[in-house]
Amino acid sequence: MSALLNYKLEGEGHTVVLIHGLFGNLDNLGLLARDLKTDHQVLSVDLRNHGLSLHSEQHNYALLAQDIKQLLEHLDIRDAIVVGHSMGGKTAMKLADIAADRMRQLVVMDIAPYAYREHRHQQVFAGLTAVEEQKPTSRSAAMAILAEHIELDGVRQFLGKSLYNCDGIMAWRFNVTALKANYAHIMGWEPITCCTIPTLFIKGGDSDYLTAEHQSEVQAQFSEAKAHVIANTGHWLHAEKPTEVLRAIRKFIT
Repeated sequence: MSALLNYKLEGEGHTVVLIHGLFGNLDNLGLLARDLKTDHQVLSVDLRNHGLSLHSEQHNYALLAQDIKQLLEHLDIRDAIVVGHSMGGKTAMKLADIAADRMRQLVVMDIAPYAYREHRHQQVFAGLTAVEEQKPTSRSAAMAILAEHIELDGVRQFLGKSLYNCDGIMAWRFNVTALKANYAHIMGWEPITCCTIPTLFIKGGDSDYLTAEHQSEVQAQFSEAKAHVIANTGHWLHAEKPTEVLRAIRKFIT
């Protein structure tokens, strides 16, 4: 039995569960949480090997979904609206497979129920590992090491949110070793039995994580799927276009 995930519960009303993606934490979907908690109870979680949740050598969707199922049982949450981005979207889809009785609706942001074959995070892992090896003593030094490997400032800033001072050395909140070792599981996917929970797939218009070629996989596994495209935005659609993403979610869940 795994330890309970670190979580934050805010607001009152029908429960919305927010699940972050790879290298994130429970604050990642904070722009969505701030709006939704005005009229819902919002449960934000740190997935295993992220934030303040348990570190484990194992990291796959069966376990990630089981962790959340266990938390929902602990908090006695039923009929939840579950929203997940990227790896969190795959976790949410797997949760629908093992805990459909606790879910009312599902929102999947910019990811398909599909095994991606290309490695998309080589530079990120190189930067994270370099920080661990060089043991910088300040945040600015850690960010400078990251910059040697990661071109995009936005990506560096996002990763930097998980830096913390551990006995004078800057360290990562997430478990780099486990995430690297389980990367094939993170990008992979075991198809689930067809799910009848009403599901909204929100795609970033400029992103290639969710495309027309994934449509047959989506329809085979989610019979009640709808799609919504947010134009002129990439994979981080909730950060780039939070207003449009919230509008799509609210239209779907009311």
